[in-house]
Amino acid sequence: MSDTLTLLSWNVNGIRAGYKKGFAEWLAQTQPDVLALQETKLQHHQLTPAMLQPEDGYHTYWSHAERPGYSGTAVYSKPQPLSVKTGFGTPEFDSEGRTLIAEYESFILFNHYYPNGTSGELRLQYKLDFYKAWLEQVQAYKATGKALVVTGDFNTAHHAIDLARPADNVDESGFLPIERAWMDELVADGFTDTFRHLHPEDIDRYTWWHMRTRARVRNVGWRIDYFFISTAHLDRVVAADILHDVEGSDHCPVLLTLKV
Repeated sequence: MSDTLTLLSWNVNGIRAGYKKGFAEWLAQTQPDVLALQETKLQHHQLTPAMLQPEDGYHTYWSHAERPGYSGTAVYSKPQPLSVKTGFGTPEFDSEGRTLIAEYESFILFNHYYPNGTSGELRLQYKLDFYKAWLEQVQAYKATGKALVVTGDFNTAHHAIDLARPADNVDESGFLPIERAWMDELVADGFTDTFRHLHPEDIDRYTWWHMRTRARVRNVGWRIDYFFISTAHLDRVVAADILHDVEGSDHCPVLLTLKV
């Protein structure tokens, strides 16, 4: 058995569309130990046998939004988690299927599709409330002593280096000071951005590109998909990367290699 695990995280922008674009073949070729998905955009009755029981020994876990064709998260995992929890136990946040928490022997994975705040003040406040609620929830998990791995589409670029045109977006949700301040709070609470820790000076490394403007071809992107880890366990990080060559969504996968 390997002494490391490869974790990938990807906002697939619709898992059914993903399967039509070669998701199953990509998964079979890539073979991550754990794959966290966001924006699956389906409900339980729409899951196919290939999704529920993929080849190569994956267990799958799903959290669905009440609203059809919207939001949703999933985890594909070769090691079977000790437990899997959907949501915070708060209907206001759990109704959109944005959270899966999988506990393993030596770490706990938090897979989140954080809300987008671009549609107006109400959704921006919902996003900020979700951020706050998660940070409150995670405190109880610190007592386990396990590494806490937080991944997903955060829908916020933390620093100016994390998007192509920071000056043009200071008043846009996704780069607002109040959103970025929450990410500062996450760091202050004892979490480290694994990619930026290992690649502090890397520029032009993004995970999302606007589809309608062909931004990916021009690499006018945002880094809004992350793997954070509890800073006390930072020595377990072997590698962190952005798989920008993987297509099939307006996002690309991000990678974390972790010592078991």
